[in-house]
Amino acid sequence: MASGFPGRDLRGGFGFGAGSAVQMQYQQRSDGGAAIGAAGLLKRSLTEMERQQQMQHAIYLRSVKQKTHFATPSPVSHISAADLSAASTTTTSSILSSLSSASASVPFVGQGIPNSTTWSFQATFADAEIDSEKKSSMTTRLLELERQLLDDEEEELSISGSAVTSNEWSETMEKLMSPPPPPPPIAAVVNLHPPSPSPTTSSTSSSGSSSSCTPSSATPSRQMLLDTATAITEGNQETATANLAVLKRTANPRGDPEQRLTAMMIAALVSRINPPAPGSSHPVADVCSAEHQAASHLLYEASPCFKLCLMAANLAILEATKDNPKIHILDFDIGQGSQLASLIHAFSERHRQRSPALPPPCIKITSVCPLQGNDTNNLRIVGDRLAKLAESRGVGLRFNIVNSRTQELNQTTLLCEPGEALAVNFAFFLSRVADESVSTANPRDELLRRVKSLSPRVVTLVEQEMNGNTAPFATRFTEACAHFGALLESLDATATRESTERARVEACLARKAANSIAREGADRVERCELYGKWRARMGMAGLNPVPLGSIVSEPVKLRLSSLRNNPGFTIKEEAAWLGCGWMGRVLTVASAWR
Repeated sequence: MASGFPGRDLRGGFGFGAGSAVQMQYQQRSDGGAAIGAAGLLKRSLTEMERQQQMQHAIYLRSVKQKTHFATPSPVSHISAADLSAASTTTTSSILSSLSSASASVPFVGQGIPNSTTWSFQATFADAEIDSEKKSSMTTRLLELERQLLDDEEEELSISGSAVTSNEWSETMEKLMSPPPPPPPIAAVVNLHPPSPSPTTSSTSSSGSSSSCTPSSATPSRQMLLDTATAITEGNQETATANLAVLKRTANPRGDPEQRLTAMMIAALVSRINPPAPGSSHPVADVCSAEHQAASHLLYEASPCFKLCLMAANLAILEATKDNPKIHILDFDIGQGSQLASLIHAFSERHRQRSPALPPPCIKITSVCPLQGNDTNNLRIVGDRLAKLAESRGVGLRFNIVNSRTQELNQTTLLCEPGEALAVNFAFFLSRVADESVSTANPRDELLRRVKSLSPRVVTLVEQEMNGNTAPFATRFTEACAHFGALLESLDATATRESTERARVEACLARKAANSIAREGADRVERCELYGKWRARMGMAGLNPVPLGSIVSEPVKLRLSSLRNNPGFTIKEEAAWLGCGWMGRVLTVASAWR
């Protein structure tokens, strides 16, 4: 049959359509043999005919073997019975594998999956001599005999260890003779939900995961961007240049998120093709300028993904330093001080609610500046503002600035004192510190080891969730398209497209993207990692993850729910980390270590 289902061959039993092994056996008989069979048949008595029919039917039933599979029929043509059975097993495995992989993000519902019964037929039929003129009559009598045999309640005909009943037979025949049912719709197999948080796992990460921009889901402009990156990797400058010329006609830095992303990625690719000439401004100057740092912290305030993870870090510090009158916070990227200002408010509120009769806690904040490009004067201004805030809230505050190299950091240079509850805050900082892929000195791991030697109560880590460090250029570009594309979409939901602040934030994102994509070696400052890699690195430094718990996650969820008309911001929660994202893709991750 055209569908590939086993069909009833009235000439000699069941076949698999034209050209099957069963039909070939029947067709190979000579005309003479058929004539002799016809003549002999006319001379036989009715008793002999009935005996022959019973023998033929018994032989036919013995050739039926029941199998129960979870399989979807697939077209079959010119194959043997063994091939059909193997194909059914392969189909079953592939379906179960795909459902297992899909169950990581979508709940599996068994009720929507039909348990079908398929049958395999063996080509073992006796050579029956049936005259062509009597075929219709013989078929009718055979079917009558089948009904008599199968309706006998006292005798069961065992076939491969199982009994065949009349209901099973009729149901199976109906399935075999009717057209194959269409495959069940996806909605019948799984529960469809709104986008859920990215399937970040504790061993790898959200994004590498699951959510990168793949060719099957990419828009035409994004697919051309990926093709252009591939052409650059292969050294095909002609194709890359031609693609960029086409893309420039669709790019618009003031258009919708996709047009803005295209403009951003075009600038990064052009910078990759045409690096700065020797003697011009240093390649890292644009991502180390005061404007870039100010715009970065504006991003942290404007985007719920960044803001909520900073809030989670503050909550982890509050929990680790509770019931301690002396608290020392080491911050490696204080910026405009907004995160610490929120922390001071929290310290004050906790003291007011828990022990207003006791003296307020004494807080010491040390701003550490191991990287070049930090403006000490700006840090002093920020420190003065924080001191005034603490005074207004009834909290004592000491603010210090330590401008030292990583190798010089210790308890003495960091002004640590006995009896302090020490908390170290790495907020969007470690990804900008060079690692072993840049320098054999490995400043990133050296800094973590020195922090571990201080025996802090907690080390908070907040980073963007993106595979942008040791991955090759093409992989970094694909990851950047997905990450920055989601960021731009989220900004579209929280700020107007004509906003001046948004323009500054997106210019900051463009500089980050260009540095991460176009630069290599020491010139590449933006080196974001996935959570799984951070976990391995922290573990090598002797730091273990601290469960965040509901005391951290619940306030963050409450803050997210307070957003009016939340269009797609999500929270992904695990024991050791909390991720914030957009439409299911985790963009930032907060974690605590000790």
